[in-house]
Amino acid sequence: MTDEDVNTFRKAMAGVKPLATAAAPPAVPKPRAVARFSRSSGHALLWEGQRPPLDPRLRDTGDVIAFRRPGVREETLRRLRRGQFAVEGEIDLHGLSRHATHDALRTFLGMALAQRLQCVRVIHGKGLRSGPGGPVLKHAVSDWLARIDRVAAFATAQPADGGTGALYVLLKLPQGTR
Repeated sequence: MTDEDVNTFRKAMAGVKPLATAAAPPAVPKPRAVARFSRSSGHALLWEGQRPPLDPRLRDTGDVIAFRRPGVREETLRRLRRGQFAVEGEIDLHGLSRHATHDALRTFLGMALAQRLQCVRVIHGKGLRSGPGGPVLKHAVSDWLARIDRVAAFATAQPADGGTGALYVLLKLPQGTR
């Protein structure tokens, strides 16, 4: 800026009075924290025990994954593998971090159980860009699902429904519902 610019500015501002400063508005209080699940639904819904991870030989045969809890008939798992249950909900976990995937999966399953859905599809992706370690989410998702008591069984989806990049998940609904 030159002296001429400064003088021109001062002449233009001659007689101008500063505005009275108003008190700053009060700070908006932070919203109260709200639990995602009520105590009863969270307790009955997605209890994740301190179970060790599944033995990989029991859950993964090549690209195909299958799991059933004791008490779930082999015929039920066979029907699930064949895609013979109506898929009532779906979540796509592509592109999420491992931590975000865990949170999203828990939230989705909580919603599915609250809506009394029996069979849902979880799309974890095939892990083609996971590098030499192989698919990360595929194995993490199967471990997490096996730890959730309300998951009765899960199996690799049919090719038309995502194939080895997705799972059908059969949920255990409370007795007397449906």
